[in-house]
Amino acid sequence: MNNIKNSNSIVKQQRLTKAERLQFSLTAELKGILVGLILGDLYIAKTHVNPRLEFKQGTVHDEYLLHLYELFKNYSPSAPKLKMEAPDKRTGKVYSATCFYTYCLPCFNSIYNLFYLEGKKIIPANINDLLTVFSLAYWLCDDGSFCKSTHRVYFCTESFSLAEVNLLVKVLNDKWNLNCHRVSRGSGYRIIIPRKSLSLLQELLKGIMPPMMLHKIGL
Repeated sequence: MNNIKNSNSIVKQQRLTKAERLQFSLTAELKGILVGLILGDLYIAKTHVNPRLEFKQGTVHDEYLLHLYELFKNYSPSAPKLKMEAPDKRTGKVYSATCFYTYCLPCFNSIYNLFYLEGKKIIPANINDLLTVFSLAYWLCDDGSFCKSTHRVYFCTESFSLAEVNLLVKVLNDKWNLNCHRVSRGSGYRIIIPRKSLSLLQELLKGIMPPMMLHKIGL
């Protein structure tokens, strides 16, 4: 946790004028990364005119959280901080997480409007146009897992509807020929990338995924 504690000493501007907020924009690469993160764990809050991005990972993933902060630190008023969560209702255990958030910025409005409907996260109908190889990499970082026994990769997409999962499967297969399929998981569905597509996935992402997350694709 030393890196987290040390980063808290960074002094940054806490409030921006309207003119300063309007100066922010997103590169095509960051937009692609954001699409993947939104499909995963990223939450976008909109309590005022403009949204802000809220990043949170369990402390076991501090290295990855710091990597995300490096990508978005210019958009953020403060460095990552340790947060103690409320006790788990099932186990009574208290878990810790590391988090940071961005300024509320106009440049986040377009992506918020695509992925949120009445405050609920959705899959936009034009996800085929939005999903890039960077999106795929960071979606896997957030919500992907590698099964060592079967050499399959799966996405934890249980929060999405059947129609949304089917759409994601179609897009993944159309764009990258990954031979994906869905499987039932509880009351929801997961997306599976089969063993026969693993080498294709690894070749596609090994130069893009952050090093600490390469285990998500079996590397």
